[in-house]
Amino acid sequence: MPLMASQKSDDFLPSAAAPNQPNKPRFYNSFRNFLVLTTCLALSLAVKFTAQFINVSSDALNVNLCPQAEVLAPTKHAELWADLGATIGTDQFKARAVQWLGGAVRIPTESFDDMEPIGKDPRWDAFGPFHEYLVDAFPRVHESLKLTKVNTYGLFYEWKGSDDTLKPLLLAAHQDVVPVDQSSVDQWTHPPYSGYFDGERLWGRGSADDKSGLIGILSTVEALLEKNFKPTRTVVLSFGFDEEASGVQGAGSLAPVLFEAYGEDGIAMIVDEGFGFGDQYGSVFATPGIAEKGYIDVLVEVTTPGGHSSIPPAHTSIGILSALLVHYESNPYEVHLGRHEPVYDTLQCIAQHAKSLPEQIRKLLKASAYSNEALEAIQSIVLNDRTLKSLVGTTQAVDLIHGGVKSNALPEQAWAVVNHRISVVSSLAEVQAHNTALLKPLADKFNLTYNAFGSRISEEGASASGSLTLSDAFAGGLEPAPVTPTGKDAAPYQLLSGTIKAAYNSHRSLTGSDAITVVPSMMSGNTDTQFYWKLSQHIFRYGHQNEDKNSKDGPLGGIHTVNESINIDAFLEMIRFFATLILNADESITM
Repeated sequence: MPLMASQKSDDFLPSAAAPNQPNKPRFYNSFRNFLVLTTCLALSLAVKFTAQFINVSSDALNVNLCPQAEVLAPTKHAELWADLGATIGTDQFKARAVQWLGGAVRIPTESFDDMEPIGKDPRWDAFGPFHEYLVDAFPRVHESLKLTKVNTYGLFYEWKGSDDTLKPLLLAAHQDVVPVDQSSVDQWTHPPYSGYFDGERLWGRGSADDKSGLIGILSTVEALLEKNFKPTRTVVLSFGFDEEASGVQGAGSLAPVLFEAYGEDGIAMIVDEGFGFGDQYGSVFATPGIAEKGYIDVLVEVTTPGGHSSIPPAHTSIGILSALLVHYESNPYEVHLGRHEPVYDTLQCIAQHAKSLPEQIRKLLKASAYSNEALEAIQSIVLNDRTLKSLVGTTQAVDLIHGGVKSNALPEQAWAVVNHRISVVSSLAEVQAHNTALLKPLADKFNLTYNAFGSRISEEGASASGSLTLSDAFAGGLEPAPVTPTGKDAAPYQLLSGTIKAAYNSHRSLTGSDAITVVPSMMSGNTDTQFYWKLSQHIFRYGHQNEDKNSKDGPLGGIHTVNESINIDAFLEMIRFFATLILNADESITM
C-alpha cells in the first residue's frame, strides 16, 4: 500500500502450494495505540521518574516542542466557502450525500489477493458498473474535468487551473473494498452491500474504507462546480482499484502516468486515506500520517537429498527449517526510540497539548527531549507494549510454511515466508543483511550451501549436505516511506494543519485555534501513496473523520469486518474538509 509487492507468479515460489500474495493490513487504530503510552507511563511513573530528570531546567521544560498552525480559513474565497458550508449543512445536501455514498456502496468492488490480469480475471468486471455510476452521479465532474482511464479501471481526473506555475494538489482514494466473508453475512445488522441509511449511519462494505473518501472528494468537486468555482491551482484526483491487494494494478499503473504529466516533485501535496481525529485526555487530536514503514517478505528455502523415510538423516529439510524459524523468533529485532522519529513527535505533541494529562507524565515526556535517562524510561515502556514496540521497530513474523509431499518420503524441500515491517529509520538493505547474518551460524551448523538475496555466502567448493536460500518472496520489497516535513517552514503541512482546524471549527461553529490539535503520526502498513513518492515530498495519509471511541459500532465503524458503517454527519464533515483544503490550496502562494 513496485515497489512493495508486484503481482506474484505462482511459478516463483518453490512449490505448487505456493501462497497467494498476502494483503498488507493497516493499523487504522494506531492513533489510539500511540496514546496508550500515556496510560503505561502513569503506571510506571513512580519507577521511571527519578531525580535525574528533574535536573532538566524549567526553561527547557517550557519550550513548545509541538507548535501549532493557526486556523486557516479561505480569504479570497471566503464568501464561496461560507456559502458552501451553509449548503453542506442543509437537509437537502445531506439527502444527496446519502444518495451519493449509498449508491457507491451498493456496487461490490471487491479486490482479492489472487487476482489474475485485467481481461483474464472476470472479478475485475465489477469496476465497470462502478464507473458508470460515477458518471451518472457526478455529471458536472465528468463534464468539466479531464478523465483518463489507466489500466482500464484506474481513474485520473484533472481539474485544470488557470495558473500553470502552481504545482497541483493531488487527492487520492481507492475504489476497491475488502471482500465480505460470506459466512459472516448473517452477522451484519444490514446487508453488506445495501447502502442502508438508518437516519444516522450509512451501512455497508466500503462506507468507511474507502468509498467515503472517494465519494467525499467527488461530492466536493461537484458542489464546487455547482457554485461555479474555477480553480487557479490544478486539482488532480487519482483513484486506484486494488489498494486492498497491494495497489500494483491501480496506483502502481497510475503513478507513471502522473509522473509523465507532472514530473518529479511536480505535485505540491498529496492527501490520501489515513487516520482521522479523536478525543484523548481532554483534547481532540488529528493525526495525519507523515510516514509509512517498509515491507519485505523473506522466503527461507531449505533443500536436502530425498529418500525413504525409513533411513532418515539426522535432520530433514523440515527439521532444519524448523530450527531456522525458532532461531528467528528467539532473536527479534532490537528496538530503539529515537528523537527524530514520527512516534516520538507524536508523544511530544501529546505532552504539549493534552489538557488533562498528569503533570508528572508531561514533564517526563518533555524532559526526554533533553535527558537521555528520560528517553530511556520512555523507551523501556514502549518495549513493554507490543503495539507501540511494533510501530517503532522492525518486526518479523513467520506467516507461511510448506514442506514435504508424503509421510514415508524424505522432504527434498521446505520453505517458509517471514514477513518484515521495516522501521522508518532502517532500510531494505539493512533488513536483508540482518537476515543473512542471523542464519549464517545455522547454515554452517547444518553444513548447507548458503545463498542470500542473490549472493553466495558459503565458501566456494564447500562440501554441503543441502542448501539454504534467502530471497524476496514476492519480488518487490518496499523501503520505508520518506518522512514528510512538518516544520514551521513546511508550507504544505502548515496548510493541511490550518485546514483541519478550520473544517473542524466550521462544522461545529467553533472559534479559536485550540479546539483541535494536529499531531504528526505514522503508518505501520502501506497505502497507495507508496507509488507516489517521486511526485511530491509532501504526502499525507489523513481522513477527516471522527473516530468516536464511544460509538456503539466502535471507533472504526467495522472497517474490514462486519457492520462497516459511517455516521453521515462525519461524512458531511469530510466533504467540508475537502472543500476547505481545495480552496486553501488554491489561495496559497507558499507551496
